[in-house]
Amino acid sequence: MPPEGRDGHGSTMPDRAHDIFSVPAPIKRVFDKFPLVILPSNDLPRRSNTSQNGNKLFVFTDRTGAKHGRPSFNPQCLKWQAYLKFVGIDFNIVPSNNHASPTGALPFLTPSLPVGGNTAIPSNKLQKWAIEEVHCEEEQQLNSRFEVYASLLDSRIRNAWLYTLYLDNENFNAVARRLYVDPSTTNSIVRSALSAQLQQAARTELLKQSHYIDADDLIVEAGNAFEALSTLLSDNQYFFGRPKPGLFDAEVFAYTHLILDEKMGWKRNTLGQLLKKHENLVQHRERLLKHF
Repeated sequence: MPPEGRDGHGSTMPDRAHDIFSVPAPIKRVFDKFPLVILPSNDLPRRSNTSQNGNKLFVFTDRTGAKHGRPSFNPQCLKWQAYLKFVGIDFNIVPSNNHASPTGALPFLTPSLPVGGNTAIPSNKLQKWAIEEVHCEEEQQLNSRFEVYASLLDSRIRNAWLYTLYLDNENFNAVARRLYVDPSTTNSIVRSALSAQLQQAARTELLKQSHYIDADDLIVEAGNAFEALSTLLSDNQYFFGRPKPGLFDAEVFAYTHLILDEKMGWKRNTLGQLLKKHENLVQHRERLLKHF
């Protein structure tokens, strides 16, 4: 519709024409009672402002996993859960979901200080916060190869993960549905809708990079990425020859642990078979799991 009061050619429209596009009285009365408002960003969950002291990391997990500090079943959450442990920051795990996050995505952290504050630190600011807290080194500045190898995780391994978890129907029903869908509702219709949304989201993400989804190609590319990571790690305990694990170790662990974790309940685990060919990557995962 042309701008209010104009006919599209710049001349003033008659008042009668304006009346045609006015809101009917019955509808106007409804909107007068419930006016249009702009909602603010999501508030933090109420449980984040409890009297319990300490940093709180909100991740995908169940209550038992949170109570015992077990690894999250979500790679993005597990990456930051591991990294904070590597740099020596104490925190409590809180079960959560994307809807509870101020940014719409997990993980996020509420720091112990300032006490009672409403501050939330999203994942893209967690490393900066951690560096300021414990004065650890910023890994990206230590090695120029960091971003190159990080792309292997962000593209090849992540793509294969998305296919394996969400688009392989046996794995989806045994793993993804159990972890992400079933805990959210007992309604079968809602569960079906959520399942369809999850699978479509994974499909859309993969189609951003290719005109069609070739499962075999995705697995081959992930296998090549594992081989490159194994070569990079070589005989070192941690990546880039660091004396202690850093962010890149956390990123690798987030996938290798979940791929090899039998508790995930995989029905078909081709990624696990490829990963087990590289003993140093398997040992890297076991070392981190044991010590942290």
